[in-house]
Amino acid sequence: MSSLLEVRGLSKTYGSGTNRLDVLSEINLDLLAGTTTALVGASGAGKSTLMHLLGALDRPTSGTVCFRGEDIFKKNESQLAAFRNRSIGFVFQFHHLLPEFTALENVMMPALIARVPRSKAINMAEGLLQDVGLGQRMTHRPGELSGGEQQRVAIARALALEPELLLADEPTGNLDMKTSDGIHAMLTELQIKKGLTLVIVTHNERLAAAMGTTIHLLDGRIEKTT
Repeated sequence: MSSLLEVRGLSKTYGSGTNRLDVLSEINLDLLAGTTTALVGASGAGKSTLMHLLGALDRPTSGTVCFRGEDIFKKNESQLAAFRNRSIGFVFQFHHLLPEFTALENVMMPALIARVPRSKAINMAEGLLQDVGLGQRMTHRPGELSGGEQQRVAIARALALEPELLLADEPTGNLDMKTSDGIHAMLTELQIKKGLTLVIVTHNERLAAAMGTTIHLLDGRIEKTT
C-alpha cells in the first residue's frame, strides 16, 4: 500500500499568553491508502481538531500534513479549497443538507460547484444514491427523510467527486443504535467498494473496533495506537 497522508509535528494552539490553549501537540501519524482508522478519546482530547487539520478545514500552528507527498498547507486559500473539493469527502454528525433541494440535488451540488456538466452530475448522483440504498428517495427533500436517510444522502454527497480520503466526524452520534449500525455497515461497504481511505472520529466502541487502526488521543497527544 502507498502512503496517502504523512503527518509530522502537527500542533494547534488557540490564543496566546494566559489565554493560550494547546489543543494538539506534536502529532505524528501515517495513513496508508485504502485503510480505515478510528480517532477516539474523551471530549476535548483534540479529535475534531485533528480531523479538521487532516481535511485542511483549518491550518496548524506548526507541523506538516503531506497528501501524496505534497505539503497541503503550502497552498493558498483558493488552491486549498480546490484540493478539499476534489480529494476529500466530509461527513459530520449533523448532515448539513440544503432543505430546499431534493436528495438528488444535494448530492449533485459538489459536482456542479466543480463545473461538472449537469448530465454527468445527475448520473453520478443517481448512482451514489443507489449505492447508499436511497434509489427510491431521490426526489424527496431532507424534511421528508428520516435521520438515517438524511445521513445517507450526506455520505453520498461526500463521495460526489470520488475523493481518496473520507473524513467522518461522529457520523452516527445523532442516531439511534439500529440506524447507527446500518450507517456503519454502509460505510464499511462503500470503503471497500470504492477503495477509500476512511478516518472516523467516534465514541462508538463497536465502530472503532471495526476499523483497521484505532488512534487514542489524550490531552492533544497520541496516547497509543492499536
